[in-house]
Amino acid sequence: MISGTEPHVQSSVSGRTGWEQIVDLALAEDIGTGDVTTLAIIPSDTRATGAIIAKQSGVISGIGLAGFVFHRVDPSVVFTPMIQDGDSIEPGVTIATIAGAARGLLMAERVALNILQRLSGVATITRSYVDQIAGAHARIVDTRKTTPGMRGLEKAAVRHGGGFNHRFGLADGVLIKDNHLAALGPPGSDRVGRAVALARSHAPHTLRIEIEVTNFQELEEAVTAGADVIMLDNMDLPTMRRAVEFVAGRALLEASGGIVLSSVREVAATGVDLISAGALTHSAPSLDLSLEFSIGAG
Repeated sequence: MISGTEPHVQSSVSGRTGWEQIVDLALAEDIGTGDVTTLAIIPSDTRATGAIIAKQSGVISGIGLAGFVFHRVDPSVVFTPMIQDGDSIEPGVTIATIAGAARGLLMAERVALNILQRLSGVATITRSYVDQIAGAHARIVDTRKTTPGMRGLEKAAVRHGGGFNHRFGLADGVLIKDNHLAALGPPGSDRVGRAVALARSHAPHTLRIEIEVTNFQELEEAVTAGADVIMLDNMDLPTMRRAVEFVAGRALLEASGGIVLSSVREVAATGVDLISAGALTHSAPSLDLSLEFSIGAG
């Protein structure tokens, strides 16, 4: 991806997969045909050092990916992490140091920070949820409500924050949702039992069968049908407690819908096994980080 002494990124990402493709797309988006400001005012032989500094407390995720961004623009950059993914940090902490040609550092700066801040934000909010239910039986899990193209990275950030992953995509597990049931017929038509039976007959034996229920009647039908996991969608706390008592370990119970930080401990206290929160990824604020340069050093 590097040509001569001018750092740049090709616009084509053919042949790249996963996080490498994400980085290439982000750099192509930001740099385009070239950083006109940097190329105009910074001599090619200017050296620089820098440090990524935390401006607020949180949990770091994506440190290696941030380093890859700098290397993608200029392979000669020396990127030195000072902490690891999953580490907690406080304001003022140096997360990583960098050294190399000033042009490359300046061109990579925004993309590296954007990725690191976004993923660290996910890890930070996840840690908040995990801390809220400390000592409880339940696990905090994520959802598919992720930034398009960044699901793998954001799910890794959830793990760095101490949470657990739900299915990655539609091929990874059976999850019968309300719209699946609506397509099978109206309520009261044994659609829950039929849906579980159909899934059991077609899905590989290695996959669990999970179904979403919205009331106690559907819960009873799901248990009778032999569902492995039952998602309790937007149920109030008394109903969740009743569901835990009724199921009595015959299936895993997942609380979902409207899960917020202020109430997650009460949800965990009902005895459910899993608590899925879309907020871990769709509402995580980016962690405030900055990159401080010293031009002419390094």
